[in-house]
Amino acid sequence: MILAIDIGNTNITVGCSDGKEIKFTEHLSTNQTATSLEYAVLIKNVLEIHKAGKIKGAVISSVVPTITETLCKAVEKICGIKPLVADSKIINLKTLEPSSNIGSDLLSSARALIEEYPLPAVVIDMGTATTIAVVNSEREFIGGMIMPGFRIALDSLVSNTSLPKIRLENPERLIGRNTVECMQSGLIYGTASCIDGMLERIESEMQEKITAVATGSFADFIVPYCRHEILTDKELVLKGLIIIYNNNKKILL
Repeated sequence: MILAIDIGNTNITVGCSDGKEIKFTEHLSTNQTATSLEYAVLIKNVLEIHKAGKIKGAVISSVVPTITETLCKAVEKICGIKPLVADSKIINLKTLEPSSNIGSDLLSSARALIEEYPLPAVVIDMGTATTIAVVNSEREFIGGMIMPGFRIALDSLVSNTSLPKIRLENPERLIGRNTVECMQSGLIYGTASCIDGMLERIESEMQEKITAVATGSFADFIVPYCRHEILTDKELVLKGLIIIYNNNKKILL
């Protein structure tokens, strides 16, 4: 089995693949003060719960550089192998700008997008930040957008105003009838409208129809409120990491 780990600002996604399909995924909280041993225990528990079997390879992508090495050491403790760290050099994706200036999560999801879906296409990653990566019909990453994510918007709204904390629930209607309903509607329909607007502008600039794929923690929550046709693939980044591993595993030998 191949262990794939995607380190995000809020969550760390852990999954295993037989080299072709993702067999399972789990989420751990990102904790920048945790030690390699603490992460090793958490990952080992995940692998045992899913009866993952022998891990023969591992790959990591990270947008939190301060804990990348910690996770690498954790994997070495439990698997006895050095993980491949996905960076712009080994992802080897055609880009308009130097790939070293682009986050590995964007490049990893774009790599999977190229292999899995009709092009041109975009991947909308709805995590702590909402990121959009755009790939043209020539299999080239041409850029994207980074916006405050759903959770950031909610936390900012509550912490910077006298508005109450609310639960993440589906709004009953667009036009809210009280403060809580107004906040739910504004956050959810507002996020969905933003994504719809971005997709419209991308298609207008590219002058062609695009395939839209959503991933990330809030994809299932927001996509039903979007008017564009958007596919959902919660495993897209991990799929990209497995592709990257298969293309580069020889450098670990």
